[in-house]
Amino acid sequence: MKTITLKIAALAGLSLLSVNAIAVDQGLENCIQAVKKEKAGELVKLEKLNVAGKGAYELELRDNNRQEWEFMCDADSGKLTEKEAEVSDPSSQAFKKNVKITEEDAAAIALKANPGTIEEVEYEVEENGASSYEFDIVNDKGVETKIEVDAASGKIIETAIEEWEIGEESDERR
Repeated sequence: MKTITLKIAALAGLSLLSVNAIAVDQGLENCIQAVKKEKAGELVKLEKLNVAGKGAYELELRDNNRQEWEFMCDADSGKLTEKEAEVSDPSSQAFKKNVKITEEDAAAIALKANPGTIEEVEYEVEENGASSYEFDIVNDKGVETKIEVDAASGKIIETAIEEWEIGEESDERR
């Protein structure tokens, strides 16, 4: 009797794990479909993030004109919460028109909030036209945190802990 109860409990536990895995995959699938509806192109990077205790996916897409776009998506609902254009050159007109804080000052702000080593920097233009620096910082425990700093005010506008990443853009590495 104990053996049967144990087997049933084990199977029930595995079933719950399977249901959770399907739910996670469905959330990601919903995010991918939402991005495809917004823009045509090739997905170049996918990250699973923890933003204030809530799961999110950050998907990066390169369109047919070689423009890169970054989409933030709620991991549970599959709904897009943010869309940004990336520029490879911080001196591009789209980025620099709103910049009042240098990259060095923004990096110092990000490192003060989250000490470590800057691994990547992205130059982003928000949907409203605002510019921001996004720093990927790895601390001494190996945890990577994304810190987004508004390029006009120097305020931190987003902090997220990276859980995993697929794909890498070597031009963003430092």
